[in-house]
Amino acid sequence: MPRLMLTDKRWEMLLHLMKSTGRIYNKPEHRNTFEGILYRLRTGIPWRDLPKEFGGWSSIFRRFNLWSKKGILSYLFKELAKDSDFDWVFIDGSIIRAHQHSTGAATTDSECIGKSRGGNATKIYLAVDSNGFPIYFELSEGQRNDITHAQSLVEHTCQAKIVIADKGYDSDIFRAFIESEGMESVIPKRKYNGEKQKDVDWCLYKYRHLVENAFGRIKHFRSISTRYDKLARNYASMVSLAFMMMWLPMYC
Repeated sequence: MPRLMLTDKRWEMLLHLMKSTGRIYNKPEHRNTFEGILYRLRTGIPWRDLPKEFGGWSSIFRRFNLWSKKGILSYLFKELAKDSDFDWVFIDGSIIRAHQHSTGAATTDSECIGKSRGGNATKIYLAVDSNGFPIYFELSEGQRNDITHAQSLVEHTCQAKIVIADKGYDSDIFRAFIESEGMESVIPKRKYNGEKQKDVDWCLYKYRHLVENAFGRIKHFRSISTRYDKLARNYASMVSLAFMMMWLPMYC
């Protein structure tokens, strides 16, 4: 039997959250299906190569695709993230290489895949709390600049007291936006035009590694470190699943 990822207590908690949406029925095969999805998250193998112990690969994929359409996996992550500590919020972006099999979706949308220096890529924008746990994320094409999603990240973490980011977010407009939301910013300036660095809380800035650590943890999952999903919503569901697995140990 392949290695599993859910204990009885964790599955009971997830099942309770899933049923609370009113959009799924409690079927006995759901746990095995969920483990199959987690196995694919961890290994990145094609759906067709899923071990038979989890059930038919086609059934598992159809269930994942259905849950993705209904927003079930995104809902699980958001519910678990409600206990975030908003004293400090750290934001950053990370580029993900898109495998050639992820391209060519039969849609007119870019599906959050674009051309960067390394080829086809997707970018994840993430906000984490004071303890380094994920609060909110967004996707875009890989060539987008981090600052393009900065305000949206702050808007979705409106309870924050202080927002910490690196020099990629050096923008007076962005700092003014943070202040208009009733928050403080800790964002150092780039070295250009001989402009002097303003006072920055460097002690607090050192904890910015927490958002880097979160990216590092989810990239342990092969389906995250390389994107194989054609649809942006399916890849976003996989990312939600990875962040959910970061939160679960805090509950049970």
